Amino acid sequence: MENTTETTKLLVSDRCDVCGAQAYMRVQLAGGELLFCAHHGNANKAKLEPITLEWHDQSSDLNQA
Repeated sequence: MENTTETTKLLVSDRCDVCGAQAYMRVQLAGGELLFCAHHGNANKAKLEPITLEWHDQSSDLNQA
């Protein structure tokens, strides 16, 4: 699993596939990608890590004022 900074930055219009909140994580899988808010990304990380090709985490943006 790789956490890259070269991935296109997530926008306010990118929404979590679970709850519809703003997405801060993009998970690239062999079959496509999933977008998650920080809560759902962290909640599913352990399950998805073994099959993840790339994990883009922008949740540090939440701490910026």
